[in-house]
Amino acid sequence: MKTLLLASALSLIAMINSTAEAKVLDAAAHGFTIEISIETQADIKTAYNQFLNVGDWWNSDHTWFGDANRMYIEPSVNGCFCEIDGERQAIHMTVSYVDPYKEVRMIGGLGPLQMMGIHGGMSWKFDTLENGNTRVTHRYQVTGYSKDGLDKLAAIVDSVQTIQLKGLQAALEK
Repeated sequence: MKTLLLASALSLIAMINSTAEAKVLDAAAHGFTIEISIETQADIKTAYNQFLNVGDWWNSDHTWFGDANRMYIEPSVNGCFCEIDGERQAIHMTVSYVDPYKEVRMIGGLGPLQMMGIHGGMSWKFDTLENGNTRVTHRYQVTGYSKDGLDKLAAIVDSVQTIQLKGLQAALEK
């Protein structure tokens, strides 16, 4: 099963369009770091506000309840990156730092990483480039223990997060 999951993830990586710059910066048995960036013609305020409207761009296949429109981000310390479907509720991550129009940081484990007891620190940075475009850089550092090693998950998490950044980019290009 693990081999099939890894093979599927590698196939997904091969299909991802090159408009998002994705990198596994490091990977070891007890953690990994990924970094993905996109460039958009949207100004920084538009890019930041669209990011906060996570339900508009997050891929519904990567939600707990199958509908990204039920997701939201509260841009305040201890704010929630959450999903609510009636009485069913899920915390994806907790907001730990906000510098409006510049950076939002979150802590926690996304998706199945939560129940593995794995923790991560995630940042979303917004920079105005010389040409007036905005670069959004997404970084996720994950640490913890998995008997099979976290290094095997790095490419999978990178591919799933690349899908999300491409969704944000597509929403900004509308």
